[in-house]
Amino acid sequence: MATARNPAALVRPLVTPEGVDLRVKLADAGTRASGFLLDVVIIIAAPVVVSLVAVFGLGGLGVKDAEPLFIVWIIFIFLLRNVYFIAFEAGRRAATPGKRMVGVRVAARSGAGLTLDQVIARNLMREIEVFLPLSILVARGSAGVADTLSTIFGLVWALLFSLFPLFNRDRLRIGDLLAGTWVVEAPKVALVEDLSQRKDPVAARFQFSQTQLDAYGIAELHKLEEVLRRDDYFAMRAVAETIGRKIDTKVEPADSKAFLTAYYGELRAHLERKLLLGNRKADKYAR
Repeated sequence: MATARNPAALVRPLVTPEGVDLRVKLADAGTRASGFLLDVVIIIAAPVVVSLVAVFGLGGLGVKDAEPLFIVWIIFIFLLRNVYFIAFEAGRRAATPGKRMVGVRVAARSGAGLTLDQVIARNLMREIEVFLPLSILVARGSAGVADTLSTIFGLVWALLFSLFPLFNRDRLRIGDLLAGTWVVEAPKVALVEDLSQRKDPVAARFQFSQTQLDAYGIAELHKLEEVLRRDDYFAMRAVAETIGRKIDTKVEPADSKAFLTAYYGELRAHLERKLLLGNRKADKYAR
């Protein structure tokens, strides 16, 4: 509950071998559970679909003719359950379809690249943590030999391992502890609009001299970009009036957005040219 009220408690340093701190945010237990359940649904749904297709498509075959296909089906189920997690997490995205849906991925706690050994280790432990006790319960139940004690033992086994991430600050499974991995948030990144490429016919009327562009620096450019992205009329009007007074230019209230768009584009290009010459103007106070 403490981490739910304080999201910063899940932020961790992740220093790469090059010395770069990526500052990742760990996935909370609820998100991890959601991704796992989605993967389980996929793992269950795929054999069901294949089975239905086989039943309706090959219904005319006799029992002996269908035996090889039944063996193939059993091998398919085995590979699906055991290779699904390893194959997807060893890929470039380091995430299963369920993890991608909820926006998380697996990462090495060392900051280096995720290795196949780590992926195999963390997923083989999942067999012991969850699938093994549940498989024993299902097998005993289908054979009619299940009893209350073994059922409770299997459920408690699976529950203890499933709840283990709630009892450590890094939200780690036993498999994560052994493999040196953790699950971090990997939200989809949307590219924002490049404000310097905006086409505004009114903005083309504004031209600025080098002296007017020298009035501000990089810090003011960033603030101006924030105002333009917020697209608040009154904020843009106030900023346009302030810049207009600073550079001795009269700006009509209706032209505030066009004026700021034009000034932003030219100021950005002006500062980039100065940077190429080794002259970095941090803010309006720099000389």
